[in-house]
Amino acid sequence: MLRSQATLREKHEKEVENLTLTTQPLNTLKLFVEATIQYIKRSISYLLAHGGWFILITTLLVVSGGLLVTVDGPHGKHVEEVLEYVRYGLWWIALGVASSIGLGSGLHTFVLYLGPHIALFTLKATLCGRVDLKSAPYDTIQLKRVPSWLDKSCSEFGPPLMISAAGSRVPLTSILPQVQLEAILWGIGTALGELPPYFISRAASISGSTVDGMEELDGSSTEDSGFMATHLNRVKRWLLTHSQHLNFFTVLVLASVPNPLFDLAGIMCGQFGIPFWEFFLATLIGKAIIKTHIQTIFIICVCNNQLLDWMENELIWILSHVPGLASMLPGLTAKLHAMKEKYIDAPSPVPSHIK
Repeated sequence: MLRSQATLREKHEKEVENLTLTTQPLNTLKLFVEATIQYIKRSISYLLAHGGWFILITTLLVVSGGLLVTVDGPHGKHVEEVLEYVRYGLWWIALGVASSIGLGSGLHTFVLYLGPHIALFTLKATLCGRVDLKSAPYDTIQLKRVPSWLDKSCSEFGPPLMISAAGSRVPLTSILPQVQLEAILWGIGTALGELPPYFISRAASISGSTVDGMEELDGSSTEDSGFMATHLNRVKRWLLTHSQHLNFFTVLVLASVPNPLFDLAGIMCGQFGIPFWEFFLATLIGKAIIKTHIQTIFIICVCNNQLLDWMENELIWILSHVPGLASMLPGLTAKLHAMKEKYIDAPSPVPSHIK
């Protein structure tokens, strides 16, 4: 009897392993649809049995929202404003999810969208000497739409308000609040994108199995497979052997820095039973607050010349202690400033009769 049960269990495990889109596409899609329908039925039954107030409030909100959108009136401009904020929030959160979802294979939306947006706004603010460029907080890069301030000339915003002799025209503390909200929304999306590995690993742990990433890590050989792969495997094994130290603080540290192995940390947290809210809050604070501010401040400092000014001051201080170079520093500094102003200052206006 026990042998037959073991045989059936082994046969079932082999069938599950072979059940993939590449080997059995039709059967896999059929089972996926059946599981989805079953999950929806269970969710509806649960809501009908326990969520009467939730269904009532949701229905009222949907009906009220539909009436506000379809019926014309003086409230139309306020509804449109709310919809703009909703689109703005969903856009940046979706970009964050796309960046972190897929076990490292997601779209690098920071490099494609958020980073260029911060850089363009910083350069524009530095060029115009003011930060009141946006017509509204949602006046940012979005799908099929560019911000209104990007193609405007500085004369349309008015005279510069922030100019100093040191070369740092607009301080960091003035630029950061103008791009802070979209950076935080993007960070919230990256935290949400880290949840699927956690949930998959936790479900596998509850069912008594392990996810593919853990199995590959356990079964990986020590053969030489390249410099980067060898060191990554060492780091993975170190994380696995120190899994007993996984807690709120360690997850917060791992989430607060650019870390390509954070997916593995999420898998391990799910596999070893770290509570959901402990994992999610640490990930949310690390990615949406700490990490995004580090990245945002770095880009602002690079594009606002503050990092260049610091490097220039340090270089001048070092060269001033070199015999024979102290007398050359004033001329060298003047040339550096001239070169920098050449690329920062606004170009001279072109006459209207010239294309």
